[in-house]
Formats: sequence, structure tokens, C-alpha cells
Amino acid sequence: MITVNGNGRDHVPDETVSGLLKRLNYIFPLVIVKINGTVVPRDSFPSVNVPDGATVEVIHLTSGG
Repeated sequence: MITVNGNGRDHVPDETVSGLLKRLNYIFPLVIVKINGTVVPRDSFPSVNVPDGATVEVIHLTSGG
């Protein structure tokens, strides 16, 4: 089990950050992802696995003028 933005989700063994975002339909192009409080660099999304028991935060970046 993992927690994503405060909601419990099933853990998928060997799932990457990219895989998690796809599975949970996060399609917004600009997001920051933290796993257990540590920011995951965007270019590492395809290679960083989400461990069982992790707390994941997905933060949408927005800008305005």
C-alpha cells in the first residue's frame, strides 16, 4: 500500500514514478513528485521505483499573470 496525495493506493512492485502517474491518470504536463518528502527529478521519473509504504505527493505547477 502507498499513499498518494493523502489517498491509499495499491502498491505495484517495480512501478516507476512514470508508471504511477499514468496508472492514476495524472496527465498534467508540469508536476513535481515527492516520495517520502524527497523531490524526484523529472528526468528520473522513468527510472525511480515507488517503494511499498511510500508517501507520494504529486503537485501540479501552475502559473498566471
